[in-house]
Amino acid sequence: MFESLTNKLNGVFGQLTNSGKLSEKDIDNALREVRLALLEADVDFKVAREFVKKIKERANGEKIYSSLTPGQSVIRIVRDELANILGGEVVEIKRAERPPSVIMLVGLQGAGKTTLAAKLSLHLRKKKHSVMIAACDLQRPAAIDQIKQLGKQLNLDVYSEDPSNSNPVTVAKAAYKQAANQGIHYLILDTAGRLAINDELMNELENIRNATSPVETLLVLDAMTGQDAVRSGSEFNNRIGISGMVLTKMDGDARGGAALSMRSTTGVPIKFIGVGERPDQFEVYHPDRIASRILGMGDVESLIEKAEAQFDTEETLALEQKIKKNQFDLNDMLQQFQTIKKMGSMTDILGMIPGMGALRGKFNPNDIDENQIARVEAIIHSMTMQERQDPSIIDGSRRKRIATGSGTSPAQVNQLLNQFKQMQKMMKKLAGPGGKRALMGMFK
Repeated sequence: MFESLTNKLNGVFGQLTNSGKLSEKDIDNALREVRLALLEADVDFKVAREFVKKIKERANGEKIYSSLTPGQSVIRIVRDELANILGGEVVEIKRAERPPSVIMLVGLQGAGKTTLAAKLSLHLRKKKHSVMIAACDLQRPAAIDQIKQLGKQLNLDVYSEDPSNSNPVTVAKAAYKQAANQGIHYLILDTAGRLAINDELMNELENIRNATSPVETLLVLDAMTGQDAVRSGSEFNNRIGISGMVLTKMDGDARGGAALSMRSTTGVPIKFIGVGERPDQFEVYHPDRIASRILGMGDVESLIEKAEAQFDTEETLALEQKIKKNQFDLNDMLQQFQTIKKMGSMTDILGMIPGMGALRGKFNPNDIDENQIARVEAIIHSMTMQERQDPSIIDGSRRKRIATGSGTSPAQVNQLLNQFKQMQKMMKKLAGPGGKRALMGMFK
């Protein structure tokens, strides 16, 4: 996400940091480029204008022109103001005094409400909360089947009724009663959407809201619709009142204008973002972290959280012992690659590493081979257990057999084995006396 904007801003600020002293004209020219980059990213023109104005005022007020590092000072100001536009602070999900706390999901058809209901349920469950989903979308024929299927796959509690003998308000009331009887912490209402905002949709949502008194009414918006999402946000807020927003399909929006405009235009906080199709590709919205990603400064906190969510503590300790005993083998390498794959695309992971965001803009994203991990898996799976534990026995004939079995070439098998040797050396170094110091040096 934000690739287009990130690349343009990196170019602008790269020129500033490479300069020595900066004049007011230099700053004006840079801010003009920033404003154009924001507009091209589909940011609301009023938001872009106000953003640039605040940066100029702070630059003048802080007298950065006489600073030893004026370029860095400008970037710091831009990051602060960008975080403010994006919302400033994280806004936590609310809870009712007595369970269940009702969260009503609203939005247009196709925004991803049903999938979002499952993702939000998993997020709350990780926080040790019990969750139930109520299938209140009786308009879309496949909606109930979809949420029931997701519930089965992810072991989620779903309440539903026969749509021919019920209505959304009845379903919501019955689900609330059942959730209360079972002491469920959160009840998520998956409501119907329409292709456009109309009175029928709004009246239905108002009736559900009045019947269940939700602590949160979250508007689910497709980030790829850009300013249309912003307009929808304003209309929903005016009609039914929303407490927060969730932007889905952020991984497909290279511009990011909706996220940048949303808080300033509607006054309603963004609480979560969807960054992929998988149930775990769902993040709490952190304005400061998003600002750092946009400016190519990385997002170490989110990267650590993603890693912690995927790495099993017992497996990590066992791996640590194997590394200390110099027993790291291809099975371990395969496990680490599979864990990294669960964290998301390599493009997104690179964007979270400090300094890599700027580097990413210097080459084509297509140069990042997302299929590399799949090839590694295929090659290792084509090996015998003995070969995985002791790759030194792999000779020419074995390479040929492994290549045939994995649909790769002997050269690619050889490349993997060389990568493994390098990884072994690095692991051995990290396991040594100066290992922690060497590891810290990698992040300086």
